Amino acid sequence: MRRVAFGLVGLLLLLTYPARATSPAAQAPPAATYLAADAPGPCRVSEWAGEWRDAARDRTIPVRIYYPAQGVGPFPVIVFSHGLGGSRDGYRYLGERWASRGYVSVHPQHPGSDRELLKSGHPYLSASLAAANPKNALDRPKDVSFVIDQLAKLNGQAGFPLKGKLDLSRIGVGGHSFGAYTALASAGRVLQPRVGGPIDLADKRIKACVALSAPVKSKERDCPGYASFKVPCLHMTGTKDDSPIGETPAALRRVPYDCISGADQYLVTFEGGDHMVFSGRVVERPRPNDARFQGLVLVATTAFWDAYLKGDPAAKAYLSGGAFGRLLADAGALEMKLTAR
Repeated sequence: MRRVAFGLVGLLLLLTYPARATSPAAQAPPAATYLAADAPGPCRVSEWAGEWRDAARDRTIPVRIYYPAQGVGPFPVIVFSHGLGGSRDGYRYLGERWASRGYVSVHPQHPGSDRELLKSGHPYLSASLAAANPKNALDRPKDVSFVIDQLAKLNGQAGFPLKGKLDLSRIGVGGHSFGAYTALASAGRVLQPRVGGPIDLADKRIKACVALSAPVKSKERDCPGYASFKVPCLHMTGTKDDSPIGETPAALRRVPYDCISGADQYLVTFEGGDHMVFSGRVVERPRPNDARFQGLVLVATTAFWDAYLKGDPAAKAYLSGGAFGRLLADAGALEMKLTAR
């Protein structure tokens, strides 16, 4: 097992970058010249929105999909889960960037913990706390599996714009906040309720995971759920990443990374980064480092997907060999645990 930390030497990274030449995934550059998604990719991006009915659970899932408008595919698939009070329309900056780099980014909306809770007439804090309940905690990972099932059906269906273009052997899952919980539970975290036995909602079709600001109860309570977690994961947080509803202090966000040992794990901690930098400000003004942090999120996540969904050794070398750590510089620190292969 190898552990490395990087940080503290300078390079300014902005959310919007000058155009650069990029190489298609099929022609990955050597590690020394890997561009790590620091510019939009070569693919023009299209999007599709609709609603899918899960009759078995009497549940309708709104969905927005960002996808490459050119190329025959098939393209790896990412399912991204929003946080409390979010929707399929959030996290566009991620969906568009990943699609431009040759991914199909699928953003489901989770009824019961989506933006509808903000219309309840109750204050945001009380509405959010009410939505962070056991029912939604079970429904969300099931939504992810339902979405994957639906994609498998539509991949062979005439009239669907992505017919035959989905590579369902290369599926990643990601999420922010309650969505990070959703991603981790879908990828292999076994739930440990206080009453009853463990609950395993993992979908074995998922090959990689990105968790932005994962919620944590305590290390003692959460760690047992990661004992059998076998999926590579990129965890991201910040030194000021306290939960807006008081659930998780910033210091505990690293617990999933610390507890997982069964697959390659990366942890990026932004210096001064808070909870909402990953999704954007809804009621707050942007903060000075938002663009820099979001730009680094784009770089790290795309390099991670390239490494673990496209199998690009140059991307993995970029993350683990020091280049991304130098780019991160004084914006934060990178830690990693790489399993021997």
